[in-house]
Amino acid sequence: MLQFSRLPIAILALTIAGPVLAAEPASTTSTAQPPATTAPAQPTVMPSAAVAPKAATVDINSASATDLKALPGMTDADAAKIVQGRPYKDPADLVSKKVLSDTEFGKIKDRLVAGHSKS
Repeated sequence: MLQFSRLPIAILALTIAGPVLAAEPASTTSTAQPPATTAPAQPTVMPSAAVAPKAATVDINSASATDLKALPGMTDADAAKIVQGRPYKDPADLVSKKVLSDTEFGKIKDRLVAGHSKS
């Protein structure tokens, strides 16, 4: 009879302890670095809108040379050539006007837009 009363007590103990053991431990240190054993949770499926946010795009008709240099692989000379060759109807004009090579353009084409020039 004693074994039958232990079973409900064990189930009750596991029910109470389960969520406590599954929760992440609270950090008592004030360091800014996360523990090396844990990785930040990442979503398994990313929505298409999050892949190329509008804030990451650069308008080649109105961006400053500093903004253009922030693009991956962009040099000072490339940024200056883009500014001098304005206006552009399409980002692909950078290749057709021989401002950038196909390889350079391929690295940044998803981050470029060609807005209407104000001239």
